[in-house]
Amino acid sequence: MKTKVILPVAAILLFLSGCVVYSFYPLYTKKDLFPNDILTGKWIDDDGSEWNFEHAYLGKKVPGNIDSTSYVLTLKTKDEEEKETQFSVHIIKLGGHYFLDFYIEDFGDEEFTLYNLHIIPVHTFAKLSFTKDSLNINWFDPDWLEKLIEQNKIRIHHENNGDFILLTAKAQELQKFVTKYVNSEDAFKDGMEAVLTRN
Repeated sequence: MKTKVILPVAAILLFLSGCVVYSFYPLYTKKDLFPNDILTGKWIDDDGSEWNFEHAYLGKKVPGNIDSTSYVLTLKTKDEEEKETQFSVHIIKLGGHYFLDFYIEDFGDEEFTLYNLHIIPVHTFAKLSFTKDSLNINWFDPDWLEKLIEQNKIRIHHENNGDFILLTAKAQELQKFVTKYVNSEDAFKDGMEAVLTRN
């Protein structure tokens, strides 16, 4: 894990092991989204943290403005100090598999500081499998991706500053990437994983 990375996704890394692949652009376009209630509700992970998925609103929070293609995830971590973080989450289906796109909305610090001036909003994406009462979320392993790039086994738009890789590919290219490797064990073996059960 590259500890020098200070990005909004660090909020997730506080309570889940492993790392993720960062992307400047989302995995989806508007045409990829569809109404669903797959994530709706409160879920608990293995550390006791609460994941609350609710549909987003288009404008005022009134029933007629619910966006059933989008979620707001409120994460409440259980540690010495309870922390709350909000993410925008979208779900799409590619090649028979479901994927989630995470983008931070609120990382709990509204003060204008030198610290948050250096935080870059990024997307992360993960494979989703689910049952009625469980969610299994698996992020791609960044070390696996780095090796593929170094060995010229994959060509995808990216930037590498020596500390971490940031994908700069747009949605169509990202979608080709995730569908190509969705069944690769190595792609997810050492990536971050969240196993949630319905609360």
